[in-house]
Amino acid sequence: MKPILSFTLLGVLCLSVACTQRESATQSSTIPSTASGSVKGQSAVKDDVSQKNILQIAAGSPDHTTLATAVVAASLEDVLSNAGPLTVFAPNNAAFAKLPAGTVENLLKPENKSTLARIIKHHASPGSFKAEDLKNDQQLYQATGHYIKVERKPDGVYVGGAKILGSVFASNGIVHVVDAVILPPEN
Repeated sequence: MKPILSFTLLGVLCLSVACTQRESATQSSTIPSTASGSVKGQSAVKDDVSQKNILQIAAGSPDHTTLATAVVAASLEDVLSNAGPLTVFAPNNAAFAKLPAGTVENLLKPENKSTLARIIKHHASPGSFKAEDLKNDQQLYQATGHYIKVERKPDGVYVGGAKILGSVFASNGIVHVVDAVILPPEN
């Protein structure tokens, strides 16, 4: 009987130590922070094994450097890395280049952060919408509270006037690369 009691006590002790170490490790790793000590959200989680999320796809694309810069300037990193599902119509660099000269630079200024965030949010639809499932004249609800119209034309699918050039599936939704910046209405 003594060996069983000793084995049980040893097991309880090991389990107790393991739980304490696990709790301590969990507490230190679940709240990522920057060098300045400010708390970061889901965007700060490092995971090189799982399928990439929307933020990681945009940040890793050489054709979306302007969008990635704008997302950071608008402090929307966590929105694009959260669980979703979310469909993002991601303007490529050429789409941003079509805007009037100086527009992007002006929007990236700290005093224009809310306007920039509104424009970026107007490119995001709650839910997961594959291009082949979008219907002509369908209205997609955007994160700004507005709707954008879907048009099926002989040369492709358009959303809010921007043509879908390609699609990438993410762990938290879909990224549709588009050829234009979709501006929200003024109101």
